Amino acid sequence: MRLGLILSEVGQGFRRNLSMVVSVILVTFISLTFFGAAILLQMQIGEMKDYWYDRAEVTVYMCIPAVPSCEGATATQEQIDAVAAQLDGPTLSEFVEKWTLETPEEAFARFQEQFAGNDVVDLATIESFASDFQIKLVDPSNSDVIIDAVSGMPGVDEVADQRALLQPIFDVMNAASYTAVGIAALMLVAAVLLISTTIRLSAFSRRRELAIMRLVGASNRFIETPFILEGVLASLVGSLLASGAVIAIVHFFVGGYLAERITDYTFIGLPEAVLVAPILIGVGALLAALSASVAIRRYLKA
Repeated sequence: MRLGLILSEVGQGFRRNLSMVVSVILVTFISLTFFGAAILLQMQIGEMKDYWYDRAEVTVYMCIPAVPSCEGATATQEQIDAVAAQLDGPTLSEFVEKWTLETPEEAFARFQEQFAGNDVVDLATIESFASDFQIKLVDPSNSDVIIDAVSGMPGVDEVADQRALLQPIFDVMNAASYTAVGIAALMLVAAVLLISTTIRLSAFSRRRELAIMRLVGASNRFIETPFILEGVLASLVGSLLASGAVIAIVHFFVGGYLAERITDYTFIGLPEAVLVAPILIGVGALLAALSASVAIRRYLKA
């Protein structure tokens, strides 16, 4: 009987403030969609880092006369052997999974193959290419150990960490993710304010019923419950719409568009999107319950 009365009060609140309820649903839907997209973007960035960092190598370029810092000298065989011995030595061997040495002839042939049909191939000569060590590390995060040990050795021109080339890309993606979180936070604040306003308007429109309830001895919890349910149900609808939008984006855009065009890479999928959906519903319900509870208590005390 009491449950039926509470649900009846919730229905009256929706009817009397329909436009505000729709506003709450839309704002919650948009803000939580941004929030969910930011979570998924962070997941994608983490997956990209694992994918690329595992394949990132440290490259040691040996001297050739064309490089100004080499002062016209070419790395000798003894200098190349010294670098190889350093990589195999007791200091560095535990950090190195494997290394390969590419000769100038091999580098030149690879360049011709990669840029076949391009005019730049006609301009390149074998003198433009140096011997280089391509080093695969046991843990790519230890690249500084290799760089510190090999840089400055005779005949070494440059030691390059491929992770440094990838970092700007991840920085841009992180900035986009944080921007999405910032927009989502602002819109969640707007949703909280809207829920509070909706609850106060709903309470004001039913002030006579509330006065009667107080006169007959109804508890504060009994009076507050319908208003809290109004906020939670409106937010729940927005949360479900946001969850559906996030799942649709991953299914149709990421899985149906990106994955078909970039086949040699792994993207996040529906399991990750389904994992995010309960988070969105939980955040939406929690914010709505808290804001509605505070709003109705402040109104009843006024």
